[in-house]
Amino acid sequence: MDTVSVRDLSVLAVIGVLDWERDIEQSLVFSVDMIPATTDVRKAAASDDLADALDYSAVAATIAAVVREGRFQLIETAAERVAERLLADYRLTWLRLEVRKPIANGYTAVITIERTSELR
Repeated sequence: MDTVSVRDLSVLAVIGVLDWERDIEQSLVFSVDMIPATTDVRKAAASDDLADALDYSAVAATIAAVVREGRFQLIETAAERVAERLLADYRLTWLRLEVRKPIANGYTAVITIERTSELR
């Protein structure tokens, strides 16, 4: 099975539970690995046509839109909503999504989830 990935997508968003976090934008960094319903990229490679491929630019735009609109408190919620939207909008059978939130104290909070679709 082939995967299509988007790595290190930085999105400014309102994220956090503390009062001051609700008044600023912070950077979240997304990486996602996806298995398209076709399970391989040979058709896209043979045709060299974006219509036969999983459009990673569209995936990146979807991630950014969900996060910017969400104004979530938890990165867990951001991860879950992004995964739900990607599975709903693209023909995916599986995805692994990582969300990183750099923290000013010198560490990074990370959540990684895996989800599957009912597509077969």
